Amino acid sequence: MPFPARIDVHQHIVPPVWARTLAARGLDSGGWAIPGWSPESAVAMMDQQGIATGVLSATAPGVHLGADGQARDLARAVNEYGAEVVKDNPARFGHFASVPLPDIDAAVAEAVYALDVLHADGVVLLSNAHGRYLGDPDFEPLWAELDRRAANVFVHPAQPPMPLLPGTPAPLADYVFDTTRSALNLVLNGVMSRYPDVRVILSHGGGFLPYAAYRFCGLTSIAVDPDRTSEDVLRDLKRFYFDTALSASPSALPALLAFAEPGHVLYGSDWPFAPQEAGSYYNHFLETYPDFAPGQEEAVNRESAEALFPRLAR
Repeated sequence: MPFPARIDVHQHIVPPVWARTLAARGLDSGGWAIPGWSPESAVAMMDQQGIATGVLSATAPGVHLGADGQARDLARAVNEYGAEVVKDNPARFGHFASVPLPDIDAAVAEAVYALDVLHADGVVLLSNAHGRYLGDPDFEPLWAELDRRAANVFVHPAQPPMPLLPGTPAPLADYVFDTTRSALNLVLNGVMSRYPDVRVILSHGGGFLPYAAYRFCGLTSIAVDPDRTSEDVLRDLKRFYFDTALSASPSALPALLAFAEPGHVLYGSDWPFAPQEAGSYYNHFLETYPDFAPGQEEAVNRESAEALFPRLAR
């Protein structure tokens, strides 16, 4: 692209307090090392990759690392750091706030604070919170609060509640599985139909949801809920938004564009957990894709995100 234009909805922040906390506990991100990060390095990457604005989020393992009280403090520190980064450069950065699920009362309180006081652009939820998926009935108060605000919700995968495959970090395989698992859990538990005003963005092209969507639709009434038609399930699955991080490939992109509703595919880089070389690799596929409909490439790169983040609109 000739100048920075993209809005990157899947770009990560590494707050120093978060990085120190993980290091002190010997934690990483599903077998993936925590990279260095600074606002300056992020802007340099974005200038090279044609990205005008990155909407930042903390990634797995999130802010709830075991104890509720510590999770509340860490969430607040992470969110206030992110808000300061945006305040210092609002044209180049946005911010998804972290919430300390599965502590539901604290998660609701932190979402309200982040959206109303810190003016976050949305919240980030991990695909599971210590093994509890996002359609868990106990999480209903959070979805109700987010729906009242017509909030943007970015769902990022976490390690599923099972051992890692030997030699296979979770981001390589397990993350795409867990995103799909969480999205289907949201649909089957009725969250997507009960809360029509929340906008849910799934990472990495939705895992394998676009590829398997009609499998889920066709089997739900047979195996799960005889009162729910395949059309009901399809409608709820199509409510999701999707980012292109690590997913704009010759095999994944056609399935994603064939399934997603118009305006529901957004650009994502996954930097810095995906290094800049990975961004260039997938940008090449995106930039040379031969089958975009008129206006579709512009929508993916920027215009669809402008609809979700009006303050970033030109």
